[in-house]
Amino acid sequence: MTVSLPAGRVGRPHGLDGSFYVTGAQLRLLSVGTNVTVGELTAPIVRLAGLERHPIVRLEGVEDRTAAERLRGAELTVEQGEAPALEPGEWWAQELEGCAVGDGERSVGTVARLVELPSCEALQVRLPDGDELLVPMVADAIRTVDVAQGRIDVNLAFLGEPWT
Repeated sequence: MTVSLPAGRVGRPHGLDGSFYVTGAQLRLLSVGTNVTVGELTAPIVRLAGLERHPIVRLEGVEDRTAAERLRGAELTVEQGEAPALEPGEWWAQELEGCAVGDGERSVGTVARLVELPSCEALQVRLPDGDELLVPMVADAIRTVDVAQGRIDVNLAFLGEPWT
């Protein structure tokens, strides 16, 4: 099974050569030469410019402003096999989504998504009653992550009341 990683969305065109801004960019996935899929098109990135918060990309085969405008709003994805290797203790967001969260033997909920906060990333955990809990991705809050087993062990005492 091929896994696609979200790399951002096509934003407004930039200039006349087919370049466009990427919104919600995952810069780690965007580099010159990386094959990106947008709609029905899979093509390598031939230009990467702009700022970290506002990267500008041009894909092979997207040759003018009109072509870039047609892609506007579409999701950019990169096959996981094309993605850079992760360091130990790093995971792609979709690997964590759906994992069961517990504190030892106590069931807490299920990871709904990974949220980027100003200071760190956090797991948005859906609780059985429908409420949500944010668990920061820091060593004091996360004991273990076992993606193969679909289980994340957290330390609720670190999060304080009412969890202790």
